[in-house]
Amino acid sequence: MGTALGGCLAAGGHRVLTSLAGRSAATVARTTLEDAGTVADLVRAVDVLMLVVPPGAARDAGRDVAAACDATGARPLVVELDAVAPTTVTAIAADLPGDLVDGAISGPPPRPESGAPTRVFLSGPRAAEVAALTAPGVRWIELDGPVGAASAAKMCTASVRKGFQALLVQALVTADEHGVLPAVLEDVRLDFPDAGIVPAAVAATKAWRFVDEMTEIATTQAAAGLTPALADGLAAVYRDLATSAWGARQPGEVPAHLDDTTGLRPGDGT
Repeated sequence: MGTALGGCLAAGGHRVLTSLAGRSAATVARTTLEDAGTVADLVRAVDVLMLVVPPGAARDAGRDVAAACDATGARPLVVELDAVAPTTVTAIAADLPGDLVDGAISGPPPRPESGAPTRVFLSGPRAAEVAALTAPGVRWIELDGPVGAASAAKMCTASVRKGFQALLVQALVTADEHGVLPAVLEDVRLDFPDAGIVPAAVAATKAWRFVDEMTEIATTQAAAGLTPALADGLAAVYRDLATSAWGARQPGEVPAHLDDTTGLRPGDGT
């Protein structure tokens, strides 16, 4: 996601840097952005620093940036773009010596040539500065709210989209167990035409990351006075999916005509 967003900004004429220090060989291989070196090197080199990491790594990434800013005296405008609760992003902001814009990516990784730009929510006093950045394939959406508002919007939309995928997986595996999968798919597709085993398997390949996202959603809903049990249950589904055969693979490995739920069963990938 970060590489894709960086590519859109580069297509808009901006110089885009990243820090590959400590990253896996696979990450380094697929990154098309210029490597600045360490996080300290990065904060010194940029005017705007965008944090795009898995939800479970957001606090540590924020602390790393804060430490680098303290050590170097650099004060880039930090844009926190992870799928985290408002309380998480405000905690990250409190650690930083400079300003933070709350951001949230809603949709697939953006592509400059896409006819349907990926939406990115922004909030906070300096959100307009980020929205002014040219990025083909990205639609900046400024929200009239403080730091935390963009993350709140993401938690709400993600609870519906990723919650649906978790429900779909549970339904399809259960239907297959009872020998009624074709009938269930036919019926569900009356309301959800794209429902199927393929999107369920793709969701499974990302399950390890979605567990933390569901936990952040539970925190957000609890802060609104609602039960966190729903999101906690969705986290449990994704925790199981992460141990499935598809949970250990990549989205691009899912066949276009997959019709077997076997790879969605917990424990198949361990």
